[in-house]
Amino acid sequence: MWHHQSHDGGAPPQACRLCGSPVLASVVDLGATPPCERFLTADQLDAVEPTYPLHLRVCPDCLLVQLPAQITPEDTFTEYAYFSSYSESWVAHARNFVAAATAGLGLGAESFVVEVASNDGYLLRNLVDAGVPCLGIEPSVNVGAVARARGVPTLTAFLDKDTGARVRSEHGPADLVVANNVYAHVPDVLGFTAGLRELVADDGWVSIEVQHLLSLVRDNQYDTIYHEHFQYYTVASAQRALAEADLSIVDVELLPTHGGSIRLWARPSVAAGRHSARVTRVLQQERAAGLHDLSGYRGFAKRVDGIRADLLRFLLDAAAEGRTVVGYGAPGKGNTLLNHCGIRPDLLAYTVDRNPYKHGRFTPGTRIPIHAPERIAVDRPDYVLVLPWNLRDELVTQLSYVRDWGGRLVFPIPRLEVVS
Repeated sequence: MWHHQSHDGGAPPQACRLCGSPVLASVVDLGATPPCERFLTADQLDAVEPTYPLHLRVCPDCLLVQLPAQITPEDTFTEYAYFSSYSESWVAHARNFVAAATAGLGLGAESFVVEVASNDGYLLRNLVDAGVPCLGIEPSVNVGAVARARGVPTLTAFLDKDTGARVRSEHGPADLVVANNVYAHVPDVLGFTAGLRELVADDGWVSIEVQHLLSLVRDNQYDTIYHEHFQYYTVASAQRALAEADLSIVDVELLPTHGGSIRLWARPSVAAGRHSARVTRVLQQERAAGLHDLSGYRGFAKRVDGIRADLLRFLLDAAAEGRTVVGYGAPGKGNTLLNHCGIRPDLLAYTVDRNPYKHGRFTPGTRIPIHAPERIAVDRPDYVLVLPWNLRDELVTQLSYVRDWGGRLVFPIPRLEVVS
């Protein structure tokens, strides 16, 4: 089953971006898809749409799971469609984190906090309100402008060693550096990690939230594989990456966000000491699942094929019975699923999203129209396919009105489930 990558025409092999190992092993090949946040306007529907291979591989040496860097972060993040503030649960999650970190680390008027990939300021504005000096580093021009308008100081930049050194020389070292949902999004993992070390004080803390590869593999979350996510971490591979910049993981929290994430607490080695029992426990879980060698990745591709077969069978049967199916949400992950399954408007009439930026646009590749959420109550479809399945609890409540006409919700992952 394990086949190493073949190389044709003497092209250089795809080397591991962490350790430089020349040969990577295949985990799952999802074909070629367009970038998942490149929603199309009506006048783009007749233009050429670029697609890029989506082939996940693992390094046999350092066990970093990775995609080749087909698109640059500059392509993705100069103008970005994702504004964190549109998810209520995500805003609450950030508020709770800030409250706990402020109390736990004793942050106050004398402290300094930096958030990398601070998006629209949804997290840092809690610190601004509490009078804690802070700075956001956000590459997307349009999103950073929203943050500044809200009173959150924001630097428009990508983090690397030089950016980190510049911020430190201007503002001093940070007591806390927050990097939520960004450690997977940087192809230059070594430069980014060096930037974190530049930012943080020798006795400071770095908090990183990133999707946990253990839940991705265990719960078949293959739709979270997309071009913006260059790496997929276990605690073990994150430990190895952070060590390249003299940062040591001292604690880990398991979070329900994004279908299962880890919050890593790291410190410069000089201040780190021994790691907690929680770190030992999660490392043991990963090892037991076979993720500290190659064995845990066998069989994943086959399970992915099963998810596609089940969803297509359901949609084809619904169409044959004359039932209407529409989508809820237009998240990036939905576009991996829709493209891999080859779902078009004949099987999914449209989807809806709370983000007005997406209204009147079309999903990349599959060209499914996106409307405002109110459309569902007007059309009363038989089924609503929920694409952001990770917000299940939030959305089951929000969409309870679908029951009024006997409509049912459908969740595609971790396995197909129709909920009445």
